[in-house]
Amino acid sequence: MAGIRVTKVDWQRLRNGAAHHTQEYPCPELVVRRGQKFTFTLELNKSLEYTETLIFTVETGPQASEALRTKAVFQTSELTVDDSWTAVKEAQTENATTVSLTSPPDAVIGRYQLSARVSSRRKHNDRKLGEFVLLFNPWCPEDDVFLASEEERQEYVLNDSGIIFRGVEKHIRAQGWNFGQFEEDILHICLSILDRSPSHQDDPATDVSRRHDPIYVTRAVSAMVNSNNDRGVVQGQWKGKYGGGTSPLQWRGSVAILHKWFKGRFKPVKYGQCWVFAGVMCTVLRCLGIATRIVSNFNSAHDTDRNLSVDKYVDSFGRTLEDLTEDSMWNFHVWNESWFARQDLGSSYNGWQVLDATPQEESEGVFRCGPASVTAIREGDVHLAHDGPFVFAEVNADYITWLWNEDESRERVYSDTKKIGRCISTKAVGSDSRVDITSLYKYPEGSRKERQVYSKAVKKLFGVDASGRRARVRRAGGRGLRCDELLKPATKPSIAGKFKVLEPPLLGHDLRLALCLANLTSRSQRVHVNLSGATILYTRRPVAEILHESHAVKLGPEEEKKIPVEISYSQYKEDLTEDKKILLAALCLVTKGEKLLVEKDITLEDVISIKVLGPAVVGVAVAVEVMVVNPLLEKVEDCVLMVEGSGLLQGQLSISVPSLEPQERASVQFSITPSKSGSRQLQVDLVSPRFPDIKGFVIIHVATAK
Repeated sequence: MAGIRVTKVDWQRLRNGAAHHTQEYPCPELVVRRGQKFTFTLELNKSLEYTETLIFTVETGPQASEALRTKAVFQTSELTVDDSWTAVKEAQTENATTVSLTSPPDAVIGRYQLSARVSSRRKHNDRKLGEFVLLFNPWCPEDDVFLASEEERQEYVLNDSGIIFRGVEKHIRAQGWNFGQFEEDILHICLSILDRSPSHQDDPATDVSRRHDPIYVTRAVSAMVNSNNDRGVVQGQWKGKYGGGTSPLQWRGSVAILHKWFKGRFKPVKYGQCWVFAGVMCTVLRCLGIATRIVSNFNSAHDTDRNLSVDKYVDSFGRTLEDLTEDSMWNFHVWNESWFARQDLGSSYNGWQVLDATPQEESEGVFRCGPASVTAIREGDVHLAHDGPFVFAEVNADYITWLWNEDESRERVYSDTKKIGRCISTKAVGSDSRVDITSLYKYPEGSRKERQVYSKAVKKLFGVDASGRRARVRRAGGRGLRCDELLKPATKPSIAGKFKVLEPPLLGHDLRLALCLANLTSRSQRVHVNLSGATILYTRRPVAEILHESHAVKLGPEEEKKIPVEISYSQYKEDLTEDKKILLAALCLVTKGEKLLVEKDITLEDVISIKVLGPAVVGVAVAVEVMVVNPLLEKVEDCVLMVEGSGLLQGQLSISVPSLEPQERASVQFSITPSKSGSRQLQVDLVSPRFPDIKGFVIIHVATAK
């Protein structure tokens, strides 16, 4: 019987793909999930003797070893064992044996080599059967990434498109994103990301052995999606200038970015901002089998000095003094949440974990963030791994405004503690609607519990500060900020103010607003108002000033007055960024020395509509009509529609748009031929050198051909 050998392997791709929810991966090798059996059939040149068994070896990574759990040797038996690799003989015909292999639910994920020999043959006579890829398994109750809801698994693991919420708190806009985790080569690229990490380069065998742990893998991906320390995937740019690369808003998904990084021999792709980092990380983690979603936090704090306070310094016109202001409050910030157990913290911290690949601050010497338990953030347990203080501040920091005087003294200006961490949003399961998940991150604003948690976090942070500083945190200009100063609100002024939009703020049109001031007392008051306006990035970083004026206002007892504010298109058109955002500020100086800062973030609106003209069926061309509008009061030429959608068309489509007269509406038609059934997202952007991209998307339900 020494002459028995394997002549052919049937990997049973269809059966295994359906059972493991991996049939969408287009790889040449079998893709399966850990903790669950997969089946294959071996054809032999002669039948096995009754006393003979098959001995299998699986190994992954360099220097695979049983000690590191990157190698296992096991033979066919009648039973499966939970914590080790097992093989069971399912059926045997004369010259064929069907075997099911089961990996442990905490096996290392990645690309494996499988080999086999017959027990009667000597060692080192193993026949290589081929490769397979092992992924995390949210369907397996024993896997740390187990997610109980099938609807959520379909959304957070298998959905290859999604929605990212952007804009400002009062005007949230949905943007489509093509994750494309099942596109050609994406799984291979995602595994390459792990292999390119510094940990792997330093000690590949140990790095691979740790890939059983979602905490380790997600933290590594968080670092590798940005390029700051490690020639990772995406290079960030927040200055509004994107020469030599692609503007962050021109990306429509992760696939083009990942392909460009891989084909460019791991040269970082220019450029990304927070939603690009989050979109790419969502693709990578869903591809590897970890349930992941995209989360947007409006009025998001970037607390550089970890004092749980965003300290903004302004001049007498309410303009941010950038050289003094180290902290910032972004209009929105986008990160990821992944679902897994926290064996390191205890079961009460299982569930959603914050991960952020945007390179904002270093964590243990590397630009990465998380995983931070969402439960720990809500409870103020900022001392727990990883990066709790930074994430807590993003959603909970107090927003403190300081007026910086010419003599370098400063005065506190009234600001609202409710400003930061608003409308925390994610896409709903199974639909395009927005779900507000703020309550997962914090208790109701202004509630006693919320302030208790904030105080607890401040005390824990200063108590565990590694540098031993307890009472003071260094600030710009050599000023100190005491812990008790953080918890004491500024005096509420005797007037109230807010900006009111009088007409919808449309791209290409003049802006009409009013500053509404109200006297809250029964005595007359004089108010000196300094107004300023600037085009800004979504980080609220000013680009160019477009308004600068002062007004003297007398308010009678309990009187309200409106100060008209107008900004013409010609004032902002040259300096408007692709974020299409303008920040207005009014610093109001009241008779008795009180100060009130009123701010308004405006996002200019635009219009694009997409309509599918008929039923969508796999393999059948269907027409799509896009209605575009020239937003400008002048003729524009050289417009292009950029079209993308996984399962709807290969790569990207570029369609020329005829020249458009001022404010002209025009219809553009083209056809697509879907290649995959189910719910599919088609993205269409109107691109012009004359105005920022106008983005749209539509969900198309594709039927299987009959």
